[in-house]
Amino acid sequence: MSLIVVEANSKKEIKQFIDFPHSLYEGDPHYVPELYLAQKEMFDRKKYPFYEYGDVQCFLAFKHGKLAGRIAAIKNKRYNDYHKSNVGFFGFYDFIDDQEVAQALFDHAKRWLAVEKYDALIGPTNFTTNETAGYLVDGFDGPPMIMMTYNKVYYDRIMKALGLTKEMDLFAYFIPSFEASEKSIKLSGMIEQRLQKQGITVRNINLKNFKSEVELIKKVYNEAWEDNWGFVPFTDSEFKHLADGLKMLADEKFAYIAEDNGEAVGFSISLPNVNEVTINFKKGRLFPFNIIRLLLNKNKVQSVRILATGVKEAYRRKGIEAIFFARNIQEARRRKLKGGEASWILESNDMMVKAAENLNGIKYRTYRLYRATL
Repeated sequence: MSLIVVEANSKKEIKQFIDFPHSLYEGDPHYVPELYLAQKEMFDRKKYPFYEYGDVQCFLAFKHGKLAGRIAAIKNKRYNDYHKSNVGFFGFYDFIDDQEVAQALFDHAKRWLAVEKYDALIGPTNFTTNETAGYLVDGFDGPPMIMMTYNKVYYDRIMKALGLTKEMDLFAYFIPSFEASEKSIKLSGMIEQRLQKQGITVRNINLKNFKSEVELIKKVYNEAWEDNWGFVPFTDSEFKHLADGLKMLADEKFAYIAEDNGEAVGFSISLPNVNEVTINFKKGRLFPFNIIRLLLNKNKVQSVRILATGVKEAYRRKGIEAIFFARNIQEARRRKLKGGEASWILESNDMMVKAAENLNGIKYRTYRLYRATL
């Protein structure tokens, strides 16, 4: 047969699975390779926290003897328990511009998941919505920000051809440092002064107390996001794994906690967009020299990504989100950065959309998750 799909289980096959995008995107100036060690860990059942409750099966497609695509079929029991739903997921779904290849991969993922008798499949999620998710469907004019996805333009066309429909769009807003609304920044300062009189303050995180700060953020995140589409609470081990992985990049001046008389009620975390550095790391390898390049250049990047923001429900519509955004822009200006990306923001999250737009944020990219009804 000219087209075959096989399970990827051995070390060699998983390495092929991880490395496939490097050949697919070869020559694409906007492609940023994922860090190999981080990707490798995701497929280590003994190390990666997702496997405490979920399961994954990877597949590779070969056409005329050449690797042509990949997909991961994903079972997420916590998602279904939390949402009282019955859905499976797919992720790491990459393929050449060939509907036959994409169809064969998707069919194999469906067959592997069929034993669960799911009502639908949702994706791409790698592996959960707490990680990277969605296909880029507009805004192909530059490299992605840190921990955001990038893909070929034809992906959306092929998803539609396979019969998948839009499940949810995720927006990315770029807020230029020196074109942000002065009126909104000034207003945020006035709001902050008013909230201080009520005992609500905003402070920078303290990396010297990293463990306790992470615990505060986790509690707020799991409460603040509980009603959002696709949300599933982080487990303790998942959040620790994520925090430990980002600690090297964390910057106190771009991370904030809102408190009401000492009780954490909101947070915002931004990270330097080190994709500006890692875009040149061949096949995402850090060693032996790229780790040094990353450490030396992480503070020389020209943009940041506002990675996550959460405010407890009782404290929303008080302007805390606007204060977070304004503080990010003020710090970016101080460092003479080009600006920051607020992402991702659910298309249904009117409050966060308004906060970004009030600062003259530009919706410049859209990412899409799809549903296949079974």
